Amino acid sequence: MIKKTWMRPFNVLTTALLLIGAAYANAQEPVTVFLAKNIYTMEERNPEAQAVAVSNNRIVSVGTVDSVKAALGQQSYKIDETFKNKVIMPGFIEQHIHPMMTALTLTTDVVSMEDWDLPHQQFKAAKTPAEYKQRLMQINAEKGNSEEWLYSWGYHPLWHGQINREYLDKISSTRPIIIWDRSCHDFYLNTAAIKALKLDKKAMEGHGLASTQVDWEKGHWFENGAIELLAPKLLTYFATPERLTAGTQMMADHLQMKGVTAFADPGVLLVPGYWKILQDTLGKKEVPLTGYFFPETRTSAVSGMTLEQGMAETQKLVALGTEGKVAMLPKHIKFFADGAIISQAMQMKDGYLDGHDGQWMMTPELLDTWSKMYWDAGYQLHIHVTGDLGLETVLNMLEKRMAENPRPDHRTVLVHFPVADEAQIDRIARVGAIVSTNPYYPIAFANKFAQYGLGPKRAHALAPNGFVLKHSIPLSFHSDMPVASADPLFLAWSAVNRKTIEGNVVAPEQQISVHDAMRAITIESAYSWGKEKELGSIAPGKIANFTVLEANPYTVKPIELKNIPIWGTVYEGKVFENPAKTVLSSAALPHAVIEDEERVSVLAHDHSHAKGDICEVSHKMAVLIQDQWNRKEQAKNMLSHKNS
Repeated sequence: MIKKTWMRPFNVLTTALLLIGAAYANAQEPVTVFLAKNIYTMEERNPEAQAVAVSNNRIVSVGTVDSVKAALGQQSYKIDETFKNKVIMPGFIEQHIHPMMTALTLTTDVVSMEDWDLPHQQFKAAKTPAEYKQRLMQINAEKGNSEEWLYSWGYHPLWHGQINREYLDKISSTRPIIIWDRSCHDFYLNTAAIKALKLDKKAMEGHGLASTQVDWEKGHWFENGAIELLAPKLLTYFATPERLTAGTQMMADHLQMKGVTAFADPGVLLVPGYWKILQDTLGKKEVPLTGYFFPETRTSAVSGMTLEQGMAETQKLVALGTEGKVAMLPKHIKFFADGAIISQAMQMKDGYLDGHDGQWMMTPELLDTWSKMYWDAGYQLHIHVTGDLGLETVLNMLEKRMAENPRPDHRTVLVHFPVADEAQIDRIARVGAIVSTNPYYPIAFANKFAQYGLGPKRAHALAPNGFVLKHSIPLSFHSDMPVASADPLFLAWSAVNRKTIEGNVVAPEQQISVHDAMRAITIESAYSWGKEKELGSIAPGKIANFTVLEANPYTVKPIELKNIPIWGTVYEGKVFENPAKTVLSSAALPHAVIEDEERVSVLAHDHSHAKGDICEVSHKMAVLIQDQWNRKEQAKNMLSHKNS
């Protein structure tokens, strides 16, 4: 039986759903009754079942086999026993990912400090400098005498040591090599890549801050240097429509393999051409996914727009469409507080061991000014916040908003949430906010950050989910892919076990139950989007999205949770078996061009330049990619005009 921890009470909504179910049962529509060994509904009044009836894309009844048949009355139905020995869960939800950045990273040869199980290949971890170098040499050798470029993402100096141009030249002096670091903020190039991109040392000078964030001799471009001086040339090769299309399809395959039926990209800054790619790729009926998108406000705020102009930009994006499988989510907006966890740019009340400073992505003043406009307009705020000082600023803002204009169900989502103390979590409960955390943080970073930057007490307590639930705060999970793999069972495993990639358990008092973890990847994620009336649980009237498992997450040992095979999904009432993995090496990816050895003892670069996160990089790259695509279209039009 399910251990009943905190659950939202049975209310008028549940009653309404039951009435909707009765109406559906009386309609003369074809009905399929799926039988299963176990069905876990995530509903308080009916937590377990053996049968669920579906008509078109909606659930019409759920319960025992006899009760479902009785509810259908004279309505004709067919019994489907495909899942009679399997376990049905509500369709898994990925609360927060970044499709464009995911597409770009998936089209590389991934070499990271953890395993990556991707649709086209399984990439094993490289946990030491020696393993990292060996992997790069192996990848280069496998490409043989081809002229194919070597793109690799996942490098992190705390695991892989220091690299530079000379290091990469020893891997290959002829093949262009591009190393994209784990935080997506830094690029390392060998000499062949510098020559292929026609980069010029003199041209790197005279660009203010960006020029200080280039080390020509080491082949290292970072932060503004990477975005302003390298990316415009690199993306000509790396972010073509062909590669983005291939990467988006890989992302869709990956999500389906992991049992995901719905995801969101909070804070999207869309390349118009990529919106079409999303529609063409994810919108196909054979792709069992719904993708939700909503705007962010940081770009408008820091660019000097007025509040009115910022709101107009928000509404312009939402006007792309709020219906269908790829849709904008209206009345949702993303804000940013402090910087990235991976590069230790969080704003920390007690600072860092090495004395470096955290960074603001939106200053407290901007956060206060812009949040008021959206709050008063009835938007649900999703706020990227990482450090405890960043959280303090956000809580002060929310308490101010509630004092000025109380909103009883504002559901402000505190996103990422790696560092917080219990007093702050109590304030979250009192102000009525909710939490979506990435439970992967302690798994990947607790031990390294205990040594560098945070110290053991703060580093081991990353993602304090136990305290969140102790204070009865709705809790959902997300991967922020490519920060972590979009694998809900793995995220649940991470929160339940808190076992690091090195093998030790950190802050066991923050471990949570399997049931709470399963809620975090289903109903609580739906609740964080305001979609709990449609998604996240198995109840009459809801969309018939299910994830089908080969084993029972409530009876396997908690340490085996991430290893449960996913049979497939039911998406809007249609059955989709888990797709067989296909081998798609990077050599098969389009490479179109738009014409015109010891471990480090400290972080390998100056923290003073570490400002943002993957969300921010995604926004900046979107602008650059659109510029490149516009140039290509202009060149085509000019050529067409000339020929005519």
